[in-house]
Amino acid sequence: MATQTQTLDQGILLGPELPFWRRIPRSMWKFTRRYPLGAVGAVFVVLLVAMAAVPALFTPMEAQDALQQNLGDRLLGPSWTHWFGTDELGRDLYARIIYGARTSIIIGFGVVVVTQVLAILFGTISGYYGGWFDSFFQRIIDIGIAVPGLVFIILVVQTLSPRMPQVLFLKPDMMALILSLSLLIAASSSRTIRGVALSLSTEQYVEGARSLGAHDIRIMWRHIVPNLFSIVIVSASILVGSAVLIESALSFLGYGVQPPTPSWGRMLNDARTQLTRAPHMAIFPGLVIFVTVYSFNMLGDALRDKLDPRLRGAN
Repeated sequence: MATQTQTLDQGILLGPELPFWRRIPRSMWKFTRRYPLGAVGAVFVVLLVAMAAVPALFTPMEAQDALQQNLGDRLLGPSWTHWFGTDELGRDLYARIIYGARTSIIIGFGVVVVTQVLAILFGTISGYYGGWFDSFFQRIIDIGIAVPGLVFIILVVQTLSPRMPQVLFLKPDMMALILSLSLLIAASSSRTIRGVALSLSTEQYVEGARSLGAHDIRIMWRHIVPNLFSIVIVSASILVGSAVLIESALSFLGYGVQPPTPSWGRMLNDARTQLTRAPHMAIFPGLVIFVTVYSFNMLGDALRDKLDPRLRGAN
């Protein structure tokens, strides 16, 4: 039967294979039992993505406008009306945190996508060809890593923001921030990809493809890049948290997302002058940033243990 499988080494005929939609809950349960912290991180990541996609579902009707100012309600503490209190302009802090999740998710995932594409491109080409080309290319990467990160990001953002167009929901300052962070992180991320590609380029199936006359591009695309997916997935899950943290730090310094767009780092910047009068303005955005970065890191660690064959038996 097409739905039955047979193990050739033992000669045992197994029962019908479960459909895909029934294997998903079982796999999720096994993942939760083995990696509970990773499962908690995954739940919060899904919740964060949902908040970024449909923020109106997570905010009361009276607090759905995160930009609405009401000076009569400025610097109010947490209450049933304003769950996280209000800021110096009377804006609901809970609504601003919910709508600020969209900014963090767009920048975080945008940085990861661009970074991984560049890292795979640079690392695969450098590791595959090796020799003098690899040495020359790695010296260029060394120069990129040696550039002071904060200075580079500020320079790129301030230079490109006035010149970048708006594409859909990506504002010019967000696009400049994604590009600067991606270029900075891709230099170091390509090192990991390069090491694995260097090892894969000596495998027998790669040598066999060369002997059959396969083109270098085809070999890299069909035989090397697919074997990098586990590393890319783990790296991406951790990089999202790092990108969110860097964006928050830059917004705190005034070089990130510009107002009136809600941003967690910008909220911390606004709270500096009100720490004694309204500490809730710094506490709640800081907690959200902490939990977000922690969740992505825990999910990344769990995926690393799950996908890396060297670590599968460690727990």
